[in-house]
Amino acid sequence: MVDDDRGSGRRERWDDGLIARRASERAAAAAGESERDVLEEDALPLLGGSYGGPLRTRLDALHELVGLSRTRVESEALAEAGRVLDEAAARQRLSSRHTVIALAGATGSGKSTLFNALAGVPVSETGLRRPTTSAPIALSWSEGAAGLLDRLSVPSRLRRRPLAGGAADAELQGLVLVDLPDHDSAVTAHRDQVDRVLGLVDAVIWVVDPEKYADAALHERYLRPLAGHAEVTFVVLNQIDRLGTEAADLVLDDLRRLLDEDGVALGEHGEPGATVLAVSALSGEGIPELRELIGRFVQERTAPERRLAADIDAAAARLRPAYLADGRSGLDERARGDFADRLAVAVGAQAVGEAAERVWRRGAIRACGTPWLRLYRWYERLRAHGSTDPRLDPSVEDELTARQRVEQAVRIVADEASRGLPTPWAQAVREAAARGAEGLPEALDELTVGMGDPAARPPRPAWWPAAVLAQAVMTLLQIFGALWLVGQIVGVVEPGLLPPVLVMVGGIVGGPLVEWACEGAVKGPARRYGQEAERRLREAAAACGRARVLDPVAAELMRYREVREQYATVVGTRPSARVVGGLRSGASRMGATRAGVRGR
Repeated sequence: MVDDDRGSGRRERWDDGLIARRASERAAAAAGESERDVLEEDALPLLGGSYGGPLRTRLDALHELVGLSRTRVESEALAEAGRVLDEAAARQRLSSRHTVIALAGATGSGKSTLFNALAGVPVSETGLRRPTTSAPIALSWSEGAAGLLDRLSVPSRLRRRPLAGGAADAELQGLVLVDLPDHDSAVTAHRDQVDRVLGLVDAVIWVVDPEKYADAALHERYLRPLAGHAEVTFVVLNQIDRLGTEAADLVLDDLRRLLDEDGVALGEHGEPGATVLAVSALSGEGIPELRELIGRFVQERTAPERRLAADIDAAAARLRPAYLADGRSGLDERARGDFADRLAVAVGAQAVGEAAERVWRRGAIRACGTPWLRLYRWYERLRAHGSTDPRLDPSVEDELTARQRVEQAVRIVADEASRGLPTPWAQAVREAAARGAEGLPEALDELTVGMGDPAARPPRPAWWPAAVLAQAVMTLLQIFGALWLVGQIVGVVEPGLLPPVLVMVGGIVGGPLVEWACEGAVKGPARRYGQEAERRLREAAAACGRARVLDPVAAELMRYREVREQYATVVGTRPSARVVGGLRSGASRMGATRAGVRGR
């Protein structure tokens, strides 16, 4: 058994020889190369799987933004954002190894001739009859683009393959070139097809000629609205064989000027932007440079993501008025305090506190005052009001005034909260405040009734019975002194004027003194009792207003802050420049732009 194990061990270590080691090294190298290929494949943008990085974050934020804004922002403003999300999902499910570029231009610009020059074989019909192209024609340099062409609604009979071109066509692997009808065609269906396809492709090549490069329809309808898509835009000046060198330079400079006025950034001096190139599809001048630029652009495999990022930018720009506005929004403590003060005035908190203080003081005076003074005050109240109730019922005018004060308080706090907000959110804040104000006056009335009248039964301090007893003693002294005098007059009691007079005067003087002492002693407690009654009613009214008005308003403001944060994420940041073939795109494009002219 040991020998067998040793034999098997020798068999397991058979690769110690030179030939075996070389074989293993070659196998390892092949495995490493295969692994690098896999890593390179994984490094490519997998649009057929899932978006990643900042683009994924921006799409998620846009999705959240649309969801949070459906009931606040007009549906028309959100329609573009919804379309971008739908197109992003549709493009994500399709091939990530293909770049769809549309070839667009006006009637007679030589668009179809350029299409055939890039294909290397007559694919698109050319001629003097206008318009020549009546439906989109697709040219695919590799397999697997059927889903993309189905999305563009290109029929199978109009799908072509280019003439095999060897290494030159290898750079265009993954390219799907679509020849569109003329954007200025007299046939409305042709223009509709152009608009539809331009919204779905990854990039566009605008073909212009020396006669129509400044056409207002092109600039106002397409180039200016799509200025944000400059990084996926090529502008090709065709038919330069009809111009001299100086004339071609002048036309190119004027074309760049017009693009700059349209807001289209130009990919020059190392900056990202549109490519401007001069070619002649008929003579072939500039075509190799154009094919090289398109090849590098396709091999980057970033056009779908860049197009989608530009679409998000355009949607965010259209939504900007709905989410951003000048000024600081929200409710601060001052505004909340002012609202509570206005509600306190509406429910009469201060008046209730003052009434409670007066009632307590009046109760002390009544309890500790002389019976003769209380009898006189009762008579005065009866004559003045016709009733023994010292409180009068509130009039209808007072009730209406209180309701108006509540409505004014709500209106002011709504204006404070909505100041500085965009129009949809300011309107939402005002509506939330108005909904809370619908039953607020009634709720405040119920609250006031439920708390009871603090002036109805004010509490009595512990010393009140002693004061009442002292006042009763003073009253008894008065009665006793008076009876003593009467007894002396009728002869029942021995005569002696001074003692009964002193007793009676002591009662007469002592009664007001006791009343005055009680009135002075009750001022502090009565004031505190009135302030406590005012505070409780004020806090109750503020709590009711907070629950019905401030909390819904705060919820709307919180929702706005959430959508504003999502909008900031949607706006995001864009890459500083596009790298093509290891060089700054601006530098490489600049050389290519002039190449067609110098070729002449």
